[in-house]
Amino acid sequence: MPNRLRRMRRNESLRALVRETLVQASDLIYPIFVSETATGPEPISSMPGQFRWPVDQVAAVAKDVESVGVKAILIFGLPKHKDLEASASYDDDGVVQRAIRAIRAECPNLVIMTDICVCAYVPHGHCGVLNGHEVDNDSTLPILARMAVSHARAGADVTAPSSMMDQQVLALRTALNAEGFKDTAVMAYSAKFSSAFYGPFREAADSAPSFGDRASYQHDFANARHARRELLQDVEEGADILMVKPGLAYLDIILRAREISDLPIAAYAVSGEYSMIKAAALNGWLDEKKIVIETLTAFRRAGADLIITYHAKEAAIWLNNN
Repeated sequence: MPNRLRRMRRNESLRALVRETLVQASDLIYPIFVSETATGPEPISSMPGQFRWPVDQVAAVAKDVESVGVKAILIFGLPKHKDLEASASYDDDGVVQRAIRAIRAECPNLVIMTDICVCAYVPHGHCGVLNGHEVDNDSTLPILARMAVSHARAGADVTAPSSMMDQQVLALRTALNAEGFKDTAVMAYSAKFSSAFYGPFREAADSAPSFGDRASYQHDFANARHARRELLQDVEEGADILMVKPGLAYLDIILRAREISDLPIAAYAVSGEYSMIKAAALNGWLDEKKIVIETLTAFRRAGADLIITYHAKEAAIWLNNN
């Protein structure tokens, strides 16, 4: 006799009883933009509800996020000074370093993650230092390593190299170990694709490239096998967490990452994903709460353990009230 699969979908109590995939506030990571020139919260026009925060207000933001059950933040810095060597990125008194210390003082138990990339610290906006008009992989690695060590010295728990330079994870792990930060973790942007979904972020971080694009060092979005190779290489180089970015259009890559490694997998619901949902919700075209919970569940269902999302605070409140 054919089974009646609808039996276990008949009401909410039954559906909850057999639900396979759950999202919790503690799965979420909230990105924070901190600006050295901001004097108050600066709205990001393409990301409604998101702001660039001054250093003296960022701890209050972090504390507010922590109060709803989010356990981790990811900091992006906007310095006042940019140069070709990205020197502000590894300045111990830099914008991110001061933000880390301020947040740590107010939120001793919050997991502080920091982005490790030079795009916001150089005038040309590329993710590495230049040799002519080419991004120089090997000359960039020591800068990324110095940046990570500086963040660890300030109190970061996790450093997250996003520049997509070859051997960036190895460079960070080696430098952190050598400087006594063996317990500082590395979250690898292993499968970071060259994507149109990043548009709003580049406004937020003032990091759009002034010429060309990033396709020569970010993954081609058509290639899954190549992403698998990068994931495996980052495992070998000592990554503690693997990341797939963007998230929603790359659920197949999250699944591949889950299949090849037992490391925690992070999915990044990037700025374009956030802005599309926000724009549609503001126009009354969809139910923001329902679609956010559905997409977060999709990340978890595909195999992600952690989700970086600009919706983290709102989602945590919705999840806690379910």
